[in-house]
Amino acid sequence: MREIVLDTETTGLDTAAGHRIVELGCVELWHRIPRGSFQRYVNPERDMPADAEAVHGLSAGFLADKPKFAEVAGDFLAFLGDSPLVIHNAGFDLRFLNAELERLGRPPIGSERAIDTVQLARRKFPGAPASLDALCRRLNIDASRRERHGALLDASLLAEVYLELSGGRQSGLELAFAAGGETGSSLERRFHPARPHAPSPAEAERHAAFLDRAVPNALWRR
Repeated sequence: MREIVLDTETTGLDTAAGHRIVELGCVELWHRIPRGSFQRYVNPERDMPADAEAVHGLSAGFLADKPKFAEVAGDFLAFLGDSPLVIHNAGFDLRFLNAELERLGRPPIGSERAIDTVQLARRKFPGAPASLDALCRRLNIDASRRERHGALLDASLLAEVYLELSGGRQSGLELAFAAGGETGSSLERRFHPARPHAPSPAEAERHAAFLDRAVPNALWRR
C-alpha cells in the first residue's frame, strides 16, 4: 500500500540532445494518504536554456552550488524503494531518470513500475485535456500556487489528482489507514473461533422433530 508520486524538472525535452534533470520531487502515499516527501535540486552540469528557465524558474546560477545527480542518486533510489511510481506522462520522466542512471552505471527503472496518470485521465475523461492544470480544474483541486512548474509542488498536486482519478481518498468500504497502519476506528475487532459444523445429538434430535411437524413427507427422508 506504499506508492510514490514522482515528478522531475529538466533543462529541456530531449535526453539525446544532452538535457538533464534539475529537480526531483516525490510524495509518499501510505494507504492512499500522503505521509512523506523527497525533494532535491540538481546541478545539471550544463547551461540552462531560456525557454526551460521560463517554465520552472531555475537558473544556472541558482543550480551551480547544488549537488550533482550522482550525489543524490543513492538517497533518491532508497526513497523510491520498490514501490509503484505514479507519474504524469511517465515515459518522459522515466526517460530522463534512466539516462541519468545509465551515466552512473546503475540499472534502469522499469516502465512496469509506473502508473501513468495521463492514461488514467484519458480513460476516465475520453477526449478531454489531460494536462495537470486541466485535471486540477476538472477535479476541483486548488492549483493557484502553481505559478511555475516545480517537481515537489507538481508531485503534491498530482497526488491529489491521482487519488481522485482512482476513486477518491477512500476507494473502498474499509476504514482508511492512517500513517503507521492504525485504523480510523477505536473499536477493537473481536474474532471468535469457528463453531464445529457437525450438530450435537440433541440438535439432530430437535431438527428431526421439526421436520416431522413441518415437512413430514420430505423426499430426502425416504
